Amino acid sequence: MLQIKEPDYEKIISYAKEHLPEEACGLVAGCLDGGVKKIKKIYFLTNTDKSSTHYFMDINEQLAAVRDMRKHGLALLGSWHSHPDSPAGFSEEDRRLAYDSSISYLILSLMHRDEPQFKSYTISREKEVTEEPVILEKCETNS
Repeated sequence: MLQIKEPDYEKIISYAKEHLPEEACGLVAGCLDGGVKKIKKIYFLTNTDKSSTHYFMDINEQLAAVRDMRKHGLALLGSWHSHPDSPAGFSEEDRRLAYDSSISYLILSLMHRDEPQFKSYTISREKEVTEEPVILEKCETNS
């Protein structure tokens, strides 16, 4: 199970929309709390492929993100990317590129721009994909 705060979710949507028609990508970090992966920080990385159908995260930005995670005592929880014109399903390309069975793979579909779809997946060493529940943590407002 993966938990993300609503403002962070909104930032991912905004970033992905800013980078249309290309896929946007990044990393998520946080902590594991009783089996729940709690996202504490979102990293927005450059898609060096500049493509609408695939992505490659900038290597230097990945290294900087990992250094920042270590500095702040955060664990890498997963990677995320957008699908500008297709559903938030785990594609064959996503399966081929998934290499780490210990992290989550988050996909944001912008196929319907006004109704983004956000899903998370895990993948086993045998490349079996499982959808993972996502909890959107609402932030309390003072009225």
